[in-house]
Amino acid sequence: MFESLQERLGSILNGLTGRGALSEADVSAALREVRRALLEADVALEVVRSFTDKVREKAVGAAVLKSIKPGQMVVKIVHDELVEMLGAEGVAIDLNAPAPVVIMMVGLQGSGKTTTSAKIARRLTERQNKKVLMASLDTRRPAAQEQLRQLGEQVKVATLPIVGGQTPVDIARRAVQAAKLGGHDVVILDTAGRTHIDEPLMVEMADIKKVSSPHEILLVA
Repeated sequence: MFESLQERLGSILNGLTGRGALSEADVSAALREVRRALLEADVALEVVRSFTDKVREKAVGAAVLKSIKPGQMVVKIVHDELVEMLGAEGVAIDLNAPAPVVIMMVGLQGSGKTTTSAKIARRLTERQNKKVLMASLDTRRPAAQEQLRQLGEQVKVATLPIVGGQTPVDIARRAVQAAKLGGHDVVILDTAGRTHIDEPLMVEMADIKKVSSPHEILLVA
């Protein structure tokens, strides 16, 4: 999404050469590209409207600093609003729950859930001295479970042994039980992703949540 936004804004913002204050016409032209990029990235329409309204309110009439170009001024305002919308402050993963603390990873296909799972596991192991178990619930994507196993070896974090023929719900239940028996502090459930909203997958997610009772559900985007 951010690459698309950068490309779209690049050409139109380079054309903003005036000084003084940003005009409504200039801002409107830039926001059309912002709106298009956000919608193509599947951002909800009401979120897009709210975001662009806030940018417009701050940008129209904003004084352009002498040291920067008008286009850069718009980029700064868009950037500041994106940071505000996505979260200006970082929040640590909450592990304040009885062990094993279950973390459920969710997101669209290709968003990086598996690698992010391994990174979080490594961080919790090395920085917080937690004993972590990772489990791949992705039975749809070829070699997904094997990918997590290999990543586990790389970051020196245990992964749930692969058992063929089990459903994602079965694996989730087995992972939590194995974490309890193994004395693990945290169990990370790497769920399957999709390229679009998939009703059966959403039902599956709800079933996984029901059997594993995750303390944290992390959206990887």
